Amino acid sequence: MITLISGTNRPESNSIAIVNMYAALLQKHGVPYQILDLAALPADFIVSALYDNTGKNEQFNQLAGMIADSDKFVFVVPEYNSSYPGVLKAFIDGLSYPNTFKNKKGALIGLSSGMQGSGLALSHLSDVLNYLGMHIMAMRLKLAHIEKNFDGTQLTNKLYNELLEQHVEEFLNF
Repeated sequence: MITLISGTNRPESNSIAIVNMYAALLQKHGVPYQILDLAALPADFIVSALYDNTGKNEQFNQLAGMIADSDKFVFVVPEYNSSYPGVLKAFIDGLSYPNTFKNKKGALIGLSSGMQGSGLALSHLSDVLNYLGMHIMAMRLKLAHIEKNFDGTQLTNKLYNELLEQHVEEFLNF
């Protein structure tokens, strides 16, 4: 099972829209997937589901269970202040340690308003996932100037569409 993760809790984000595009491409290949949208996290999860409260928040536990049941992950991550969203880090920190991501495979897609396409954010996330034992696919798709190349449901940049399809193909073979 492949889990597609929208790496922000912002409602109706560009990240979830890209996740949905990725899902449609996986569907064309007949590959099973599930979508984990961090917008579904309980608002109080940092106090109701972490540390002394581990296992006590059913809504968080359901999302964490999606991670435990998967072997492959695609993280679609917006750039926030030259890194990835803190909510994604807090979610990862709340997962069972040390084996949640150990020896599993991951792929990264970054979205950015700037020209760097979230390269630094993906680097930071790679460091964390590598530390946790995840194997990260070499191709990291960086979608720069997202507001100019995305209409809210579809990528309007032909090259970005081709790269997204290439990313799916490479991930299926990874």
